[in-house]
Amino acid sequence: MTAAARDPGSRHEPYWVMVIDLQKCIGCDTCTVSCKAENRTPPGVSYNVVLEMELGEYPNTRRAYVPRPCMQCDSPPCAGVCPVGATYKGESGIVVIDDDRCIGCRYCIAACPYGARSFDFGENYDEMLGYTEVQAPEYGVDRGPRRRGETPIGTVRKCTFCLHRIHRGEEPACVETCIGDARYFGDLNDPNSVVAKLAASPRAFRLK
Repeated sequence: MTAAARDPGSRHEPYWVMVIDLQKCIGCDTCTVSCKAENRTPPGVSYNVVLEMELGEYPNTRRAYVPRPCMQCDSPPCAGVCPVGATYKGESGIVVIDDDRCIGCRYCIAACPYGARSFDFGENYDEMLGYTEVQAPEYGVDRGPRRRGETPIGTVRKCTFCLHRIHRGEEPACVETCIGDARYFGDLNDPNSVVAKLAASPRAFRLK
């Protein structure tokens, strides 16, 4: 399953994509946990969820797991409905949100066909010491302690392939921690990259 645009064009800058081998995914939810820890998402907000399905009929049944990060759509419907242009697709292929422009109207949440966007109501984990002392490092920006009324509280949040980690030359947290090595991340513009070869495979598909 490929989470990215399939036709990046002739651009030479990196065009980041993630390919997930569903046959390797064991549904351990390590990606979900590591994503929450890395992005410090509030209660009820998970950028990386794994959908679980039971296939077949008893007694011949099996479990199938479908990870659902943001699909970084080529023509993102979330961007098309944003009245202030806070959501846009960057040159690197990643759909990002400008928290300073987001007005919290949540049109993008309604437009997303994957349910991959969440609204930040300002909730936190009161039982976790120090949780409110450090803000999520999204988009490479350290916004300081969380205080009601300041971004990103009252705005929409989503997976950005851990863009702040990419800027440091690291892989997204979910890729780095995947127990089954089911996730691959790289530059689709590099024909020799693993993701380019996997995305070109006849097995590859994009959810919806």
